[in-house]
Amino acid sequence: MSAEKLQNPTLWEAYKLRWKRRRLLWRSYRSRRQLVSVVDRTNLIQPDNILLFATMRNESERLPHFLKHYRALGVAHFLIVDNASDDGSPETLTQQPDVSVWSTEHSYRGSRFGLDWMTWLQIKYGHGHWCVCVDADELLDYSGSASTPLGPLTRNLEAKDQPAFGALMLDLYPDGPLGEPTAHETETPTDVLTHFDAGPYRAQRQRPLRNLWVQGGARERVFFADNPTQSPTLNKLPLVKWNRRFCYVNSTHSLLPPWLNECYDGPGDKRPCGVLLHTKFLPSIVSKSETERNRGQHFNDPAKFGDYYDQIAAGPIMKNDQSKRYKGVESLEKYELISSKDALD
Repeated sequence: MSAEKLQNPTLWEAYKLRWKRRRLLWRSYRSRRQLVSVVDRTNLIQPDNILLFATMRNESERLPHFLKHYRALGVAHFLIVDNASDDGSPETLTQQPDVSVWSTEHSYRGSRFGLDWMTWLQIKYGHGHWCVCVDADELLDYSGSASTPLGPLTRNLEAKDQPAFGALMLDLYPDGPLGEPTAHETETPTDVLTHFDAGPYRAQRQRPLRNLWVQGGARERVFFADNPTQSPTLNKLPLVKWNRRFCYVNSTHSLLPPWLNECYDGPGDKRPCGVLLHTKFLPSIVSKSETERNRGQHFNDPAKFGDYYDQIAAGPIMKNDQSKRYKGVESLEKYELISSKDALD
Protein backbone atom coordinates (compact mmCIF):
# COMPACT_ATOMS: atom_id res chain seq x y z
CA MET A 1 0.00 0.00 0.00
CA SER A 2 1.96 3.04 -1.22
CA ALA A 3 0.80 6.42 -0.01
CA GLU A 4 0.73 9.13 -2.61
CA LYS A 5 3.51 11.64 -2.02
CA LEU A 6 2.60 15.25 -1.45
CA GLN A 7 4.21 18.27 -2.99
CA ASN A 8 6.97 19.99 -1.07
CA PRO A 9 5.86 22.46 1.61
CA THR A 10 5.26 26.06 0.58
CA LEU A 11 7.87 28.60 1.60
CA TRP A 12 5.66 29.66 4.51
CA GLU A 13 5.16 26.06 5.64
CA ALA A 14 8.90 25.39 5.37
CA TYR A 15 9.62 28.48 7.46
CA LYS A 16 7.18 27.38 10.18
CA LEU A 17 8.63 23.85 10.21
CA ARG A 18 12.16 25.21 10.68
CA TRP A 19 11.00 27.18 13.69
CA LYS A 20 9.05 24.20 15.02
CA ARG A 21 12.19 22.09 14.83
CA ARG A 22 14.19 24.76 16.66
CA ARG A 23 11.55 24.98 19.40
CA LEU A 24 11.52 21.21 19.87
CA LEU A 25 15.31 21.05 20.04
CA TRP A 26 15.36 23.92 22.54
CA ARG A 27 12.78 22.32 24.84
CA SER A 28 14.73 19.06 24.63
CA TYR A 29 17.88 20.90 25.65
CA ARG A 30 16.04 22.38 28.63
CA SER A 31 14.70 18.96 29.64
CA ARG A 32 18.23 17.79 30.47
CA ARG A 33 17.71 19.31 33.93
CA GLN A 34 14.96 16.74 34.56
CA LEU A 35 17.35 13.81 34.16
CA VAL A 36 19.55 12.40 36.92
CA SER A 37 22.40 10.14 35.86
CA VAL A 38 22.21 6.77 37.64
CA VAL A 39 25.01 4.97 35.81
CA ASP A 40 26.94 6.46 32.91
CA ARG A 41 28.90 4.11 30.68
CA THR A 42 28.77 6.31 27.58
CA ASN A 43 32.57 6.47 27.57
CA LEU A 44 32.38 2.93 26.12
CA ILE A 45 30.56 4.10 22.98
CA GLN A 46 32.66 3.69 19.83
CA PRO A 47 32.22 5.78 16.64
CA ASP A 48 30.62 2.97 14.63
CA ASN A 49 28.35 1.68 17.41
CA ILE A 50 24.60 1.34 16.91
CA LEU A 51 22.79 2.89 19.87
CA LEU A 52 19.34 2.36 21.35
CA PHE A 53 17.33 5.05 23.16
CA ALA A 54 14.22 4.32 25.22
CA THR A 55 12.09 5.66 28.04
CA MET A 56 10.68 2.99 30.34
CA ARG A 57 8.51 2.58 33.40
CA ASN A 58 7.95 -0.74 35.18
CA GLU A 59 9.06 -3.01 32.35
CA SER A 60 10.91 -5.67 34.36
CA GLU A 61 9.00 -8.53 32.70
CA ARG A 62 10.08 -7.37 29.23
CA LEU A 63 13.65 -6.32 29.95
CA PRO A 64 15.44 -9.70 29.65
CA HIS A 65 14.02 -10.45 26.20
CA PHE A 66 14.20 -6.80 25.10
CA LEU A 67 17.93 -6.62 25.83
CA LYS A 68 18.58 -10.06 24.34
CA HIS A 69 16.68 -9.21 21.15
CA TYR A 70 18.46 -5.93 20.48
CA ARG A 71 21.88 -7.26 21.43
CA ALA A 72 21.36 -10.04 18.88
CA LEU A 73 20.50 -7.39 16.28
CA GLY A 74 23.78 -5.62 16.99
CA VAL A 75 22.93 -2.76 19.38
CA ALA A 76 26.17 -1.92 21.19
CA HIS A 77 24.87 0.47 23.86
CA PHE A 78 21.51 1.21 25.47
CA LEU A 79 20.67 4.70 26.75
CA ILE A 80 17.62 4.35 28.98
CA VAL A 81 15.54 6.90 30.88
CA ASP A 82 13.70 5.28 33.77
CA ASN A 83 10.52 7.17 34.62
CA ALA A 84 9.97 6.38 38.31
CA SER A 85 9.84 2.58 38.08
CA ASP A 86 9.14 0.68 41.29
CA ASP A 87 9.30 -2.90 39.99
CA GLY A 88 13.06 -3.47 40.05
CA SER A 89 13.69 -2.24 36.49
CA PRO A 90 16.37 0.30 37.50
CA GLU A 91 18.30 -2.33 39.45
CA THR A 92 18.21 -4.71 36.48
CA LEU A 93 19.32 -2.00 34.06
CA THR A 94 22.20 -0.70 36.15
CA GLN A 95 23.69 -4.19 36.33
CA GLN A 96 24.02 -4.42 32.53
CA PRO A 97 27.53 -3.62 31.23
CA ASP A 98 26.25 -2.04 28.00
CA VAL A 99 23.54 0.18 29.53
CA SER A 100 23.60 3.80 30.71
CA VAL A 101 20.65 4.87 32.85
CA TRP A 102 19.07 8.19 33.77
CA SER A 103 16.12 8.61 36.10
CA THR A 104 13.34 11.16 36.30
CA GLU A 105 10.09 11.58 38.19
CA HIS A 106 8.85 14.33 35.89
CA SER A 107 5.72 13.95 33.77
CA TYR A 108 5.94 11.54 30.83
CA ARG A 109 3.12 13.39 29.07
CA GLY A 110 4.73 16.74 29.90
CA SER A 111 7.94 15.64 28.21
CA ARG A 112 6.10 14.95 24.93
CA PHE A 113 5.77 11.31 26.01
CA GLY A 114 9.49 11.00 26.66
CA LEU A 115 10.60 12.59 23.38
CA ASP A 116 12.20 15.61 25.04
CA TRP A 117 14.42 13.34 27.13
CA MET A 118 15.23 11.06 24.20
CA THR A 119 16.06 13.98 21.91
CA TRP A 120 18.45 15.49 24.44
CA LEU A 121 20.30 12.18 24.78
CA GLN A 122 20.38 11.80 21.00
CA ILE A 123 21.78 15.31 20.64
CA LYS A 124 24.52 14.55 23.17
CA TYR A 125 25.38 10.96 22.26
CA GLY A 126 23.66 9.98 19.01
CA HIS A 127 25.10 12.41 16.46
CA GLY A 128 26.65 10.45 13.60
CA HIS A 129 25.38 7.09 14.87
CA TRP A 130 22.61 4.87 13.59
CA CYS A 131 20.12 5.10 16.43
CA VAL A 132 17.22 2.86 17.38
CA CYS A 133 14.44 4.65 19.27
CA VAL A 134 11.71 2.33 20.55
CA ASP A 135 9.37 1.63 23.45
CA ALA A 136 9.96 -1.34 25.73
CA ASP A 137 7.09 -3.24 24.09
CA GLU A 138 8.46 -2.81 20.54
CA LEU A 139 10.81 -5.33 18.96
CA LEU A 140 12.32 -4.13 15.69
CA ASP A 141 12.74 -6.90 13.14
CA TYR A 142 13.06 -7.42 9.40
CA SER A 143 13.51 -10.17 6.88
CA GLY A 144 16.82 -11.97 7.22
CA SER A 145 17.70 -10.31 10.54
CA ALA A 146 19.25 -13.53 11.86
CA SER A 147 21.91 -13.45 9.15
CA THR A 148 22.02 -9.69 8.52
CA PRO A 149 22.17 -7.74 11.79
CA LEU A 150 21.91 -3.98 12.02
CA GLY A 151 25.54 -3.32 11.10
CA PRO A 152 25.31 -4.73 7.56
CA LEU A 153 21.75 -3.45 7.22
CA THR A 154 22.71 0.15 8.00
CA ARG A 155 25.68 -0.03 5.64
CA ASN A 156 23.29 -1.16 2.91
CA LEU A 157 20.93 1.69 3.77
CA GLU A 158 23.77 4.19 3.49
CA ALA A 159 24.72 2.73 0.11
CA LYS A 160 21.10 3.30 -1.00
CA ASP A 161 21.20 6.86 0.41
CA GLN A 162 18.36 5.99 2.80
CA PRO A 163 18.94 7.67 6.19
CA ALA A 164 15.87 6.26 7.94
CA PHE A 165 14.34 2.79 8.15
CA GLY A 166 10.56 2.58 8.41
CA ALA A 167 8.50 -0.08 10.16
CA LEU A 168 4.88 -1.06 10.64
CA MET A 169 3.93 -1.40 14.30
CA LEU A 170 2.30 -4.84 14.19
CA ASP A 171 0.10 -5.76 17.14
CA LEU A 172 0.66 -9.33 18.34
CA TYR A 173 -2.05 -10.86 20.52
CA PRO A 174 -2.75 -14.18 22.27
CA ASP A 175 -4.91 -17.07 21.23
CA GLY A 176 -7.21 -16.63 24.22
CA PRO A 177 -8.58 -13.79 26.37
CA LEU A 178 -6.35 -10.86 27.30
CA GLY A 179 -4.97 -11.28 30.80
CA GLU A 180 -5.07 -15.08 30.76
CA PRO A 181 -1.97 -16.42 32.58
CA THR A 182 0.69 -18.17 30.53
CA ALA A 183 1.89 -21.70 31.16
CA HIS A 184 5.54 -20.78 31.73
CA GLU A 185 7.05 -17.56 33.05
CA THR A 186 10.12 -18.04 30.84
CA GLU A 187 8.17 -17.85 27.58
CA THR A 188 9.21 -15.07 25.22
CA PRO A 189 6.65 -12.45 24.10
CA THR A 190 6.27 -14.10 20.70
CA ASP A 191 5.63 -17.46 22.40
CA VAL A 192 2.69 -15.90 24.22
CA LEU A 193 1.47 -13.47 21.54
CA THR A 194 0.91 -15.81 18.64
CA HIS A 195 -1.38 -14.00 16.18
CA PHE A 196 -1.63 -10.82 14.12
CA ASP A 197 -3.87 -9.10 11.57
CA ALA A 198 -2.52 -9.16 8.01
CA GLY A 199 -4.81 -6.23 7.15
CA PRO A 200 -6.53 -4.14 6.16
CA TYR A 201 -4.22 -1.17 6.63
CA ARG A 202 -4.69 2.23 5.05
CA ALA A 203 -2.13 4.99 4.56
CA GLN A 204 -2.12 8.64 3.63
CA ARG A 205 0.38 11.47 3.75
CA GLN A 206 -0.27 14.71 5.56
CA ARG A 207 0.85 18.28 5.06
CA PRO A 208 3.05 20.02 5.85
CA LEU A 209 5.30 17.37 7.45
CA ARG A 210 4.76 14.93 4.57
CA ASN A 211 4.43 12.34 7.33
CA LEU A 212 2.73 9.03 6.73
CA TRP A 213 -0.41 8.06 8.66
CA VAL A 214 -1.14 4.33 8.73
CA GLN A 215 -4.16 2.94 10.59
CA GLY A 216 -6.05 -0.33 10.74
CA GLY A 217 -5.17 -3.74 12.07
CA ALA A 218 -6.10 -5.53 15.27
CA ARG A 219 -6.51 -2.66 17.72
CA GLU A 220 -8.76 -0.77 15.35
CA ARG A 221 -10.85 -3.90 14.69
CA VAL A 222 -11.28 -4.73 18.38
CA PHE A 223 -11.26 -1.40 20.20
CA PHE A 224 -12.00 1.36 17.67
CA ALA A 225 -14.47 -0.22 15.24
CA ASP A 226 -17.04 2.51 16.00
CA ASN A 227 -14.52 5.33 15.67
CA PRO A 228 -11.66 4.20 13.39
CA THR A 229 -10.23 7.72 13.04
CA GLN A 230 -9.20 7.47 16.72
CA SER A 231 -7.32 4.20 16.22
CA PRO A 232 -3.55 4.16 16.80
CA THR A 233 -1.03 5.38 14.23
CA LEU A 234 0.97 2.34 13.13
CA ASN A 235 3.85 3.72 11.04
CA LYS A 236 7.17 4.48 12.72
CA LEU A 237 10.73 5.44 11.80
CA PRO A 238 12.60 3.66 14.60
CA LEU A 239 16.07 3.49 13.00
CA VAL A 240 17.76 6.70 11.82
CA LYS A 241 21.29 7.85 10.99
CA TRP A 242 21.10 10.59 13.58
CA ASN A 243 22.09 14.21 13.28
CA ARG A 244 21.88 16.57 16.25
CA ARG A 245 19.59 18.81 14.19
CA PHE A 246 16.97 16.07 13.80
CA CYS A 247 14.02 15.59 16.12
CA TYR A 248 10.97 13.38 16.41
CA VAL A 249 7.67 15.25 16.36
CA ASN A 250 5.02 12.72 17.35
CA SER A 251 6.41 9.62 19.03
CA THR A 252 8.59 8.05 16.33
CA HIS A 253 5.79 8.44 13.78
CA SER A 254 7.27 11.58 12.21
CA LEU A 255 10.51 13.53 12.03
CA LEU A 256 11.91 16.92 11.25
CA PRO A 257 13.34 17.84 8.78
CA PRO A 258 10.27 16.61 6.86
CA TRP A 259 12.16 14.92 4.02
CA LEU A 260 13.06 12.13 6.45
CA ASN A 261 9.40 11.11 6.56
CA GLU A 262 9.51 10.11 2.90
CA CYS A 263 11.83 7.19 3.71
CA TYR A 264 8.81 4.95 4.36
CA ASP A 265 5.57 4.47 2.44
CA GLY A 266 3.95 1.89 4.74
CA PRO A 267 2.99 -1.74 4.01
CA GLY A 268 3.83 -2.61 0.43
CA ASP A 269 6.85 -0.28 0.24
CA LYS A 270 9.46 -1.93 -1.97
CA ARG A 271 12.33 -0.13 -0.30
CA PRO A 272 14.01 -1.57 2.81
CA CYS A 273 11.54 -1.62 5.69
CA GLY A 274 10.68 -3.79 8.64
CA VAL A 275 8.25 -4.27 11.47
CA LEU A 276 7.95 -3.35 15.13
CA LEU A 277 6.49 -6.39 16.83
CA HIS A 278 4.19 -4.78 19.39
CA THR A 279 4.07 -6.89 22.55
CA LYS A 280 1.61 -4.70 24.44
CA PHE A 281 -0.87 -7.53 25.03
CA LEU A 282 1.08 -9.73 27.42
CA PRO A 283 -1.06 -11.05 30.32
CA SER A 284 -0.08 -8.09 32.53
CA ILE A 285 -1.90 -5.72 30.15
CA VAL A 286 -5.16 -5.97 32.12
CA SER A 287 -3.68 -4.82 35.42
CA LYS A 288 -1.41 -2.27 33.73
CA SER A 289 -4.32 -0.71 31.87
CA GLU A 290 -6.05 0.24 35.11
CA THR A 291 -2.82 1.73 36.45
CA GLU A 292 -2.14 3.72 33.29
CA ARG A 293 -5.71 4.96 33.09
CA ASN A 294 -5.38 6.39 36.59
CA ARG A 295 -1.99 7.95 35.78
CA GLY A 296 -3.33 9.60 32.60
CA GLN A 297 0.12 9.86 31.00
CA HIS A 298 -0.31 8.13 27.65
CA PHE A 299 -2.65 10.36 25.61
CA ASN A 300 -2.94 14.10 25.04
CA ASP A 301 -6.55 13.87 26.23
CA PRO A 302 -6.69 10.76 28.47
CA ALA A 303 -10.42 11.21 29.21
CA LYS A 304 -11.26 10.33 25.60
CA PHE A 305 -9.67 6.89 25.97
CA GLY A 306 -11.35 5.67 29.14
CA ASP A 307 -13.50 3.27 27.12
CA TYR A 308 -10.36 1.84 25.49
CA TYR A 309 -8.91 0.98 28.90
CA ASP A 310 -12.26 -0.48 30.03
CA GLN A 311 -12.39 -2.76 27.01
CA ILE A 312 -8.87 -4.04 27.67
CA ALA A 313 -9.68 -4.62 31.34
CA ALA A 314 -12.65 -6.77 30.27
CA GLY A 315 -10.20 -9.29 28.79
CA PRO A 316 -11.57 -9.67 25.25
CA ILE A 317 -10.47 -12.31 22.77
CA MET A 318 -8.75 -10.44 19.94
CA LYS A 319 -8.29 -13.47 17.71
CA ASN A 320 -10.92 -14.04 15.01
CA ASP A 321 -11.33 -16.17 11.90
CA GLN A 322 -9.11 -13.82 9.87
CA SER A 323 -6.21 -13.82 12.34
CA LYS A 324 -2.86 -15.13 11.14
CA ARG A 325 -0.43 -17.13 13.23
CA TYR A 326 2.94 -15.46 13.67
CA LYS A 327 5.66 -17.87 12.50
CA GLY A 328 8.66 -15.59 12.47
CA VAL A 329 9.37 -12.36 10.66
CA GLU A 330 9.72 -14.00 7.23
CA SER A 331 6.08 -15.08 7.49
CA LEU A 332 5.13 -11.39 7.09
CA GLU A 333 6.65 -11.06 3.61
CA LYS A 334 3.75 -12.66 1.77
CA TYR A 335 1.37 -10.08 3.24
CA GLU A 336 3.72 -7.26 2.14
CA LEU A 337 4.03 -6.04 5.72
CA ILE A 338 7.83 -5.96 5.39
CA SER A 339 10.20 -5.84 2.44
CA SER A 340 11.90 -8.98 1.19
CA LYS A 341 15.47 -9.84 2.10
CA ASP A 342 16.47 -9.01 -1.50
CA ALA A 343 15.32 -5.42 -0.96
CA LEU A 344 17.55 -5.17 2.13
CA ASP A 345 20.71 -6.34 0.35
